[in-house]
Amino acid sequence: MDRNPSPPCSDAEEEEGDAVGNTVYSKHWLFSVLTRLIEVIAPAEPDPAGSPEGARAELDEEMENDICKVWDMSMDEDVALFLQEFNAPDIFMGVFAKSKCPRLTEICVGILGNMACFQDICMSISKDENLGQVLLQRLCDSDSPTLLETSRLLLTCLSQPEVANVWVERIRENPSVYDCVCFIMSSSTNVELLVKVGEVVDKLFDLDEELMLNWIKNGTCQSVGPSVDDSPEELPDFKIVPCVLEAAKQVRSDNPEGLDVYMHILQLLTTVDEGIQAIVQAPDGGKETWSLLYDLVCQELCQPDDPPIIVQEQKTVLASILSVLSAMFASQTEQEYTRMRKSKLCSFFYMPLIGSLIRILQYMEGCGKRAVDNSKESEQEETGTTEINEGDFHLKILKDICCELLSNMLQELTKENTLEGLHQGHLNEQTCSCAFQNLLPLYFASVESFLEVLREADQALADNLEKRFPSLKVHT
Repeated sequence: MDRNPSPPCSDAEEEEGDAVGNTVYSKHWLFSVLTRLIEVIAPAEPDPAGSPEGARAELDEEMENDICKVWDMSMDEDVALFLQEFNAPDIFMGVFAKSKCPRLTEICVGILGNMACFQDICMSISKDENLGQVLLQRLCDSDSPTLLETSRLLLTCLSQPEVANVWVERIRENPSVYDCVCFIMSSSTNVELLVKVGEVVDKLFDLDEELMLNWIKNGTCQSVGPSVDDSPEELPDFKIVPCVLEAAKQVRSDNPEGLDVYMHILQLLTTVDEGIQAIVQAPDGGKETWSLLYDLVCQELCQPDDPPIIVQEQKTVLASILSVLSAMFASQTEQEYTRMRKSKLCSFFYMPLIGSLIRILQYMEGCGKRAVDNSKESEQEETGTTEINEGDFHLKILKDICCELLSNMLQELTKENTLEGLHQGHLNEQTCSCAFQNLLPLYFASVESFLEVLREADQALADNLEKRFPSLKVHT
């Protein structure tokens, strides 16, 4: 059976006025399905087997088929308005309270999610305090499809400016939301669910810094979380950073958009001191975060065998990753990963990153030249020009972040590190020239400091760079 079969239409023989709004869908048919739904959750006679009321684990095929049709139809505004007028949200609340059929719960949350796409209905759903609380409780469900539809519904509501604050406040007042979201991020292997939950968290943090601060500081105590039966289960003491990292590891290979979402969450965390400290003062000293981001930049994104245009496709995720690395690097001193950079192992851990930063800058130069050429060719095309300008804006953000981190790292290099970088090929006249070209004049002090170290490691290379950049020539 198809997941969402084609919706039924009104028959030509149906009495006039049976169509829902301007659609060809039948009011009578919709009414009959919702009536049957009420009967499903409130049977007239007790179950002879002695099962609790509403404890039907499976829907019969006909009912599932019909309610799936309603799910499809609810994407139409006229149908959504009809469902609201028929008090469908109240019926669904009864489903959530009484039904033990995960598939039925999933479908009903999905229908509400479709209805919430329309502003007036979204406002009505959002202002219903009881419904709001019941929907948040669905985040503690053990059924992944229901969790996915719940997350979609929440994201839809949070994306509506008129009601976003209602949901932010409601979530802030419900500690169980933090627990359940962290549980999902830390334990689920469902990539689609992880991406959608990540989008919810990203939206919440973007909307409300106070909520983000609360979640950064949060620890749980006898928290109630997902359970396979009616007994609440105590969850571990979740911390937001490890949960975000675990989810990022799950989505990194299968969903680039999901990785972008989780990297942006980390970036948002670094916009407050408490977030940076939560990262670098983790039990492992921030090594897990640094290791993941380091691997992404040095092993997966913007690689030597990629065409330069790849930096256009990856500019947002790269900007988020480099922003977090820069914040971690700057926060520094007593952390183990920072002390390590003073050792001879620095070249192993840091020179590849420096090489990657320079490669990103080189690729951006290539994209910039291409954008100029395209701009000349489409000078008369206003839309094309706008797209190029927008791309340049995002690339500029990436360049600024990249240059800041590169300048800080170059300033920390020793002669031994530099020699190893030269040996590995990360440093040569071409790469150093690219770095200097992008860092000067804003980061003059960093470039000058690095050139002094480079002179000890390779006098000839330092002299050639001085000739190419006269402002760096040492006065004797």
